[in-house]
Amino acid sequence: MPTEPRQYNRGVKIYTRTGDAGETGLFDGTRVSKADARVDAYGEIDELNAALGVARAAGVDDDVAEVVIAIQKDLHAVGARLADPSHRIADRVGKATLAGEAVRRLEDVIDRFEAELPPLRRFILSGGSPGGAALHLARTICRRAERRIVSLREADPAVLEYVNRLSDLLFVLARAVNRRAGVPEIEW
Repeated sequence: MPTEPRQYNRGVKIYTRTGDAGETGLFDGTRVSKADARVDAYGEIDELNAALGVARAAGVDDDVAEVVIAIQKDLHAVGARLADPSHRIADRVGKATLAGEAVRRLEDVIDRFEAELPPLRRFILSGGSPGGAALHLARTICRRAERRIVSLREADPAVLEYVNRLSDLLFVLARAVNRRAGVPEIEW
């Protein structure tokens, strides 16, 4: 006798079956292919968010983890804005807001962590400590996400600016994490 599946999260079903034919819904209700450029762009942001989770799990100092968590929250707003081409909810939902303040916050963090680092003289090879290497990988995913976002004809300027600055921050964080771990940079 089959039993009913247990539902752990009673308010939200994990599966809806609405994507079984290769389509998904945007926030404005439009159905698009899962291969749509917009879906690809916010999928890259989702991958970046997961990579940042890996970086935190790999071991970083508390102040770095705090910055990464804030970035992960911002990336949910980025994804929401990308999934909302008609701006139906992003401007009404506070968590989906991404203003110039977010970019300034990234710049402040870049300046703070860069103050701990020696100036760059040459290109450096990605790698180092587990946390630093994971942040370098996240940086490259961020750059790929940026390219996908740029490919959208009507890319949100606030999103583009944020993601561009974020890749700079991830580079600086990777260097800082490696320096704090005592792992020297390998120059190219």
